[in-house]
Amino acid sequence: MKILIKNGIVIDPANKINSAMDILIDQGKISGVEKIINIDVDTVIDAKDKIVMPGIVDMHVHLREPGREDKETIASGTKAAAKGGVTTILAMPNTLPAIDGAEMVDELKNIIGKTANVNVLIAGAITMGRLGSELCDIAALKNHGAIALTDDGSSVDDADIMLKALARAKKDKLVLICHCEDKSLSEKGVVNLGVISTRLGLRGISNESEYKRVERDIGLAEKAGASIHIAHVSCKESVEIIANAKKKGIKVTAETAPHYFSLSEEGLLDYNTNMKINPPLRSKEDVAAIKQALRQGIIDIIASDHAPHTENEKDIEFDYAEYGTIGLETELAVSVTELIHTGLLTWESLVEKMCYGPAKVLGIDKGTLGIGRDADIAIVAPEKEWEVTKECFVSRSNNSAFLGKKLKGAVEHTIYKGNIIYSMKP
Repeated sequence: MKILIKNGIVIDPANKINSAMDILIDQGKISGVEKIINIDVDTVIDAKDKIVMPGIVDMHVHLREPGREDKETIASGTKAAAKGGVTTILAMPNTLPAIDGAEMVDELKNIIGKTANVNVLIAGAITMGRLGSELCDIAALKNHGAIALTDDGSSVDDADIMLKALARAKKDKLVLICHCEDKSLSEKGVVNLGVISTRLGLRGISNESEYKRVERDIGLAEKAGASIHIAHVSCKESVEIIANAKKKGIKVTAETAPHYFSLSEEGLLDYNTNMKINPPLRSKEDVAAIKQALRQGIIDIIASDHAPHTENEKDIEFDYAEYGTIGLETELAVSVTELIHTGLLTWESLVEKMCYGPAKVLGIDKGTLGIGRDADIAIVAPEKEWEVTKECFVSRSNNSAFLGKKLKGAVEHTIYKGNIIYSMKP
């Protein structure tokens, strides 16, 4: 099948393209990127005034299957991804049971092969059951198809185990992703520690609980001579530590999520449990620091941290509600609204952080529109405004921190391996 995308503004930082171009897709691959292409094809998409970019590579997604299919499945989560312009996902291992052995990787690969609508990659756990006490058989995880390691949702408290994990990840050429949280400091907190937590009468989570663990894990990576990736950075002190580590030449990359550069703790004043997230929404000062870190390249990646939960798990007393917000269907629009339309980032920089950058970190051949590459493409109307409602989601869950918000930037088409897998309804 041949598809011709005409008249779009092609953004591809990997190939230094930011220009009105046509793109020809043939047999699932990109076969032409030129100023004008005139050829007989099966389908023509007029992308005039639209952004044509690589499909998003989201390296932090909770798909919940196996074990919590009431929240999300591979099928539903990848449909949500397609609607959001996401064509590659890294699935986190905090499923039930955890992805902590070769047989669990095989089981997940089987489900993905049968039901996934986009490319789903697998992260294996660092420790058995994500309990932090016994290292997984990392070589076996790698041999069966895991490309990254993380105990996401939990931090590895034992520094010796973490050091061994970093050494093994280096040996087996796996990405090690750190959820940085010192539970002895965060304890039973549910919101950011500060004036707002006091006003709400809720237990607070300090910035220290994150940045002290960021500092420790980067130090361990330096000791092991290994690379390390810091997940969901939320506070200014973490940014400073990461910036200093990069100056020292330590091989560290970092990500944040759209809610950390667009929402602050003040959004919790009405006890909205959809804004109960871990790490928590921080102060306005922290939000500003995250934005500047994105602009300066200290934070390399934007990922959704898509965390679906049932209404029963969210529509309860704040202390007992689950942490997390869904994000696959809103991450691009929030980024366009908060970063592009404010002039903080250029389109090239945003595509770098959402497409080519995460592909480089993961070591995969994605995130670019180069000739011969898989035709994974998102076509975006950058000025189109839409309101986030529960009814607009195709995810199995609707626990979005952005409900009721008006966003700019709508995905009109998503193409995966040369097939149109999502088209916006007229």
